Amino acid sequence: MAKWDLAIGLIFLTQTTVGILGNFSLLCHYIILSFTEYRWRSTDFIHKHLIVANFLALLCKGVPQTMAAFGRKHFLSDIGCKLLSLLHRVGRGVSIGSICILSVYQAITISPGNSRWAELKVKAPKYIFPSIFLCWVLQMLVNIIFPIYLTSTLSDKNITNRKDFGYCSSVRHDKTSDSLYGLLLSFPDVLCLGLMLWASSSMVFLLYRHKKRVQHIRRTNASSASSPESRATKTILLLVSTFVYFYTLSSIFQVVLTAFDNPSSILINVTAVMSVCFPSVSPFLLMSHNSKVPKVPRLWFAWRRNIRSPCLQKNM
Repeated sequence: MAKWDLAIGLIFLTQTTVGILGNFSLLCHYIILSFTEYRWRSTDFIHKHLIVANFLALLCKGVPQTMAAFGRKHFLSDIGCKLLSLLHRVGRGVSIGSICILSVYQAITISPGNSRWAELKVKAPKYIFPSIFLCWVLQMLVNIIFPIYLTSTLSDKNITNRKDFGYCSSVRHDKTSDSLYGLLLSFPDVLCLGLMLWASSSMVFLLYRHKKRVQHIRRTNASSASSPESRATKTILLLVSTFVYFYTLSSIFQVVLTAFDNPSSILINVTAVMSVCFPSVSPFLLMSHNSKVPKVPRLWFAWRRNIRSPCLQKNM
């Protein structure tokens, strides 16, 4: 095994392991909270779907790429290759849609009561479930064509007409067809990206105006530190900016990868690393800015004591 393959394999392994552990920890956080008197917020529902989307992206992209980097390239059948590619694309799309819905919802939530969003502000929680459901359905419909031209490397008989991606390969097409299909796939992503940027700009403007108002009454520190809306908004802004950063890098590498008929293994691996960066990082961003997460161990022990106390009383 070459040193580069070993290095990229270790990068994939570390990235996938850290991402899975991070998302699993956040999932356990919500499971433990379900046994307490925690009052669920509307954004928690979006977070749960984001976790599922992250799991799909990591398991269906990170794990196969790790095995391919360590030399196990011929382990998938045609059906397995198509299924993993579809699930990865759907997970990636739902991740984009979840961040978009989260940012738009937060922008509406923190808007003033006398604004034009006042009526929608009351109805916004009711639209979260339909929006998430529509996001899953839309991503399934848009990406259903993507795996058709993918085949496993096990069945490659005419390798000269195929583009190798490690554990899967695709049939080469003319540039016009690839460009049109690329536009079709990227349209929902560009739409969500535009909504995210609009919502983020609105939140930055509202936070700035709120800060100016608080400074005017000389209570900046007390108000900004005790406002849960401000903390949630800053968390979502950090999440959106991180997503835009990694998505931009991933899109650039994806365009370069598409432009080459025979891309190098370095370009393929770097593109794959960029595609699973956000699913690996996002759970830690959510946990680091969530005041409930550090309290999970105490909640767990308190829940265990409540269960064990009747048993101890019986024994006594």
